[in-house]
Amino acid sequence: MQPGDKVVVTSSVVVYNHPQHRGEAFDMKCSEGDVVNVLTEWKGRPISPTLPVLVAFGRYKAHFRGEEIQFSA
Repeated sequence: MQPGDKVVVTSSVVVYNHPQHRGEAFDMKCSEGDVVNVLTEWKGRPISPTLPVLVAFGRYKAHFRGEEIQFSA
């Protein structure tokens, strides 16, 4: 995955900090967004983060595992 790719959330991921649903459970499944960044290094050193893919859904951004999202058509 590269920054700028269009993706869709394929598995059930519940968040509690979505701006339109603050404080309540919101399932991100079937939401479409754009990849902002894929985290592979920090301060020039390689890292292996648990949630490496940063995806933007309008103003809201969230981190995902690679298997939770797939490319959108």
